[in-house]
Amino acid sequence: MRTSLRSFAVLAALAGLAVLCAGAQSGSFIVAQHGNAVGTAEFNFTTTPNGYSSTSTVRIAMQGLNYALSKTESLSAANHMRHVQVSATVNNSAVNVTASPDAAQFLLNVSASGKSTTARLALHPAAVFLSDFDPGALETLLALAVAHNNRDLWAIIPKQATGPDGSVQAGSVSPVVLATYADEQGTLDGKPIVAHHLVATIAGGKTDLFSGPENQLLQAELPQQGFALVRKGFVLTPPTRPIAPPDQPQALPTAQQSPASQPLQQ
Repeated sequence: MRTSLRSFAVLAALAGLAVLCAGAQSGSFIVAQHGNAVGTAEFNFTTTPNGYSSTSTVRIAMQGLNYALSKTESLSAANHMRHVQVSATVNNSAVNVTASPDAAQFLLNVSASGKSTTARLALHPAAVFLSDFDPGALETLLALAVAHNNRDLWAIIPKQATGPDGSVQAGSVSPVVLATYADEQGTLDGKPIVAHHLVATIAGGKTDLFSGPENQLLQAELPQQGFALVRKGFVLTPPTRPIAPPDQPQALPTAQQSPASQPLQQ
């Protein structure tokens, strides 16, 4: 069965059934670049009377990039975003973000380098707040994908972007297109496990997602140059194919996708 307890709770609610209490759900990951560990990342979800409370932390220390992120998020029982607060540092520059739905729009406030900017983005119920290297966001994306049959999914991206009128905005919203690939095999804590394979295309970048039988995130091959999130104790069999050497380090790495086979028909 591919659905996690969070995903099952959503499906049960949609069917008018009693919602199963998911309890706590967490994961710890290695952040790797070209197979070398460069940091760690964690997430934790707990149930609340009205949905879920989640936290994520990321720490990366490598040549050209020192990155730290702390996120707290409130979600509905359907994994719809209610409020997000992010504090991050990128090469010693601080960034603070708050975001929440506001009437028919999504309000994004960003404070960085002594300046504050605000963006009002299109509001989509099945949207995930996608900070760099955040495994909690990808875990939520997997839960939303089950509830929405891999359709009508969106990502809120808290990075400067050019709006339709040419103005610079504090963030953007992008559709998430999911393609299903053949299952792969791996081990988790030494025990065999099936790794379901999805490829998510977001804002032109591709992320390979591998999830377990309970829809839990096992590994993500990120669009950033050669980076991957690998759940501690998980090994994909055979291992991920080698990725080309990186370009010159950048504060926010640019996109590169992993090689992928042909997608299955949906």
